[in-house]
Amino acid sequence: MARIAGVDLPPAKRAEIGLTYIYGVGRTRSARSCSGPASNSTEGSRPDRDEVNRVRQILEEEGAVEGDLRKEISMNIKRHIEMGSYRGQRHRRGLPVRGQRTHTNARTRKGPRRGTVANRKKATSKT
Repeated sequence: MARIAGVDLPPAKRAEIGLTYIYGVGRTRSARSCSGPASNSTEGSRPDRDEVNRVRQILEEEGAVEGDLRKEISMNIKRHIEMGSYRGQRHRRGLPVRGQRTHTNARTRKGPRRGTVANRKKATSKT
């Protein structure tokens, strides 16, 4: 397709799917911005500059995408950490932030399991 918000969109995919390669643009937002002339672009066909500019303008009006959105999110996380809020503490420790359980699961946030202490006791047992 083209280059929008610093991302090269794949030419072999439909415009609606290709727009989801942009950070902050999902299926709903891409469908809204593709309704109209840009929706005529199908696989293999290249949209003209007018269509690309129209889609780019719609995405800018709706809100931040790519670098601006990433920066905004990271600033929000830093703000919570500096305030010392509960959410900030969870971010600092690398634990789930939104109330998920951690007794089991949460391996993605917590990282791999550490070895058990029982193995060390056997190595230093009395002889």
